[in-house]
Amino acid sequence: MASAAKRLIEKAERADWRGAARRSRAAIGAVVDFSAEERPIVDPARRRGRGALSNPSGRFEREQRVASDDGWNTFDEPEALRTNIHVERARTIVTRNDSPDISFDRSVNPYRGCEHGCVYCYARPTHAYMGLSSGLDFETEIFVKEGAAQLLERELSAPGYSPKTIAIGANTDPYQPVEKRYRITRGLLEVASRADHPIGIVTKSSLVTRDIDLLAPMARKGLVKVAISVTTLDPALARAMEPRAAAPERRLATIEALSAAGIPVTVLVAPIIPGINDAEIETILTRAHAAGAREAGYVMLRLPLELREVFSEWLVTHFPDKARHVLSLVRSARDGKLYDPSFDKRMTGDGPYAWMLGRRFEVAAARLGFSHTRLRSDLFRAPRCGAEQLSLF
Repeated sequence: MASAAKRLIEKAERADWRGAARRSRAAIGAVVDFSAEERPIVDPARRRGRGALSNPSGRFEREQRVASDDGWNTFDEPEALRTNIHVERARTIVTRNDSPDISFDRSVNPYRGCEHGCVYCYARPTHAYMGLSSGLDFETEIFVKEGAAQLLERELSAPGYSPKTIAIGANTDPYQPVEKRYRITRGLLEVASRADHPIGIVTKSSLVTRDIDLLAPMARKGLVKVAISVTTLDPALARAMEPRAAAPERRLATIEALSAAGIPVTVLVAPIIPGINDAEIETILTRAHAAGAREAGYVMLRLPLELREVFSEWLVTHFPDKARHVLSLVRSARDGKLYDPSFDKRMTGDGPYAWMLGRRFEVAAARLGFSHTRLRSDLFRAPRCGAEQLSLF
């Protein structure tokens, strides 16, 4: 049955994307309920270097987009999807949360969308708020929050502001390729550095080493730490799963470079995907610790909203022989569902399988000697924004 499914998928990759892709899902019996609307797979020549396979309309849209030949042979020589940059004029930049299962209560995301194209990214459904798809739109329609540094400076200088660690990149990667040009993240770090404000960074990119000149002095004051996500050490799997993110060895080299500069580094084994990368937990932790990481964390695969179908579609295509088993394990850790948003379950899952993964992680982390780094907030100095009345004394 697996070989028959592969033949159907190959056919979908070549020509009859809509019908063959639908039949391939049925052939392997993937345990996911796809919506009644057809989800045509985009020509592989167009989505080269992208993670998602399709581009369905966002959940708030009334119309469904379907590509069709208009008679001008437009499908004969498909043009590769380009990354489009949009400038967003945000009114505020710091987002607050009161979630009890995460270690920060405020965050800044310099960009919407992410060109890394990680097929499992839990932030994909947020593109629906822009009227766009959680599929290929999320990877190709990138919003740049111009003026983010000025907004951050203004918010930090507000009367009564109380400093706590700001997470940069909690939603989308702050060092994705567009950062090379726009340098929004660097601008945010410059503001935080001047104000001695604690910052936590989450990224997969080696571009973070560009900012060691800012990060190292902050680290000496106990003001910053960087978390590097290492999902797999298999370059072929990484290329398929997160096509425009740094290769696994580059991430380990990034950990080493940051650690050598005195910057505390966390390794995130995230997400753990049952049946795909769960066997690598101990190896990732061991390699990351050897490279200089001294803190570690993990997150179970999360599939909110449209991501359920985006990921399942990718899984069926790349792992037709494993898809049923993988999604069955996901359900076993989510109370029979593909996602449970409960605060006490969404990050680690629940049930015997999730418990086993948690214990494996804890044992490996304890054996290697991973610890926890606390950042300081007592050094904070509010920025001086705009005209201020001069002190008489």
